Amino acid sequence: MDTQRLRYATIIGTCLQVAMTLIGHFVALVRTNFMFGGLAFSLIAGVLYGTRAAGGWGGAAAGGAIAGAVCALIGIAVSCLLGDVPPAILIFGTLGSAVAGLIGGLIARALRRAPASGRSAS
Repeated sequence: MDTQRLRYATIIGTCLQVAMTLIGHFVALVRTNFMFGGLAFSLIAGVLYGTRAAGGWGGAAAGGAIAGAVCALIGIAVSCLLGDVPPAILIFGTLGSAVAGLIGGLIARALRRAPASGRSAS
């Protein structure tokens, strides 16, 4: 696990999640779409990890899942403290965001350029 890349992806994801939470506290349209925004930001955190970390599919999936879950957990905790979402969302939102981060990590891993093998694809 590339801890430096994980920290980077988690910090960016957390900033996005907390910004959405704070805006949503005052703007009802954002608050009603917390789920979609939160999942998207966790997916982005997973992509950030997957594009920057060395390693294979398993590492990209695990790092993406961790980055997605941690940033969502922090964002949801802030939202709970503000009284915008019920505490049960801490569990379900974090688990869903872990899956979104995992998917993001795998997408990024799939889009990384494979080393040139010198063979033709035909």
